[in-house]
Amino acid sequence: MKNGVGFGLGALIVAAALAGCGGSSGTSTSTPPPAASSSPASSAAASSTAASSTAAGAEMKTASSSAGQIVVDSKGMSLYIFTKDVKDSGTSACTGACLQAWPVFTTTSDAPVVDGVSGTVGTIATPDGKKQVTLNGMPLYYYAKDKAAGDVTGQGVGGVWYLISPSGEMIKGAAAAGY
Repeated sequence: MKNGVGFGLGALIVAAALAGCGGSSGTSTSTPPPAASSSPASSAAASSTAASSTAAGAEMKTASSSAGQIVVDSKGMSLYIFTKDVKDSGTSACTGACLQAWPVFTTTSDAPVVDGVSGTVGTIATPDGKKQVTLNGMPLYYYAKDKAAGDVTGQGVGGVWYLISPSGEMIKGAAAAGY
């Protein structure tokens, strides 16, 4: 019973957040989606299959997906860019309710470890003092509806959210269910 209520509440929050993704003026941030921090068996299996021994310590790596080669986090969760962000601005345009659906990808390092990513990796400060990872000057995000490694359900959402290639370019092609 509690799981059903929690799921319904979570779905309501995500729906409300999607309505606010156009440019809220709030300044709160969020943590990665639950799938990124938990270890369901399917996520763990996909992550261990996708990870090579050289990528074991990498915070960002590449994966083959239905949209081509993409950038993912160390657990295989897809990363996205927001076209309303301004390259090299040092800030994120996704604020307030937007961050509920699109949590920021953060690091504790000034130079995140990458494997296979050829674009320029950096960080920007979030309003709460965390370090959001950037690729070619564009902040990176998760999509809350991606629940397991390989999910790419955020591709093309609202015509402003896109997967990112290892060179740091936006991938405009359509994606299927995952990689």
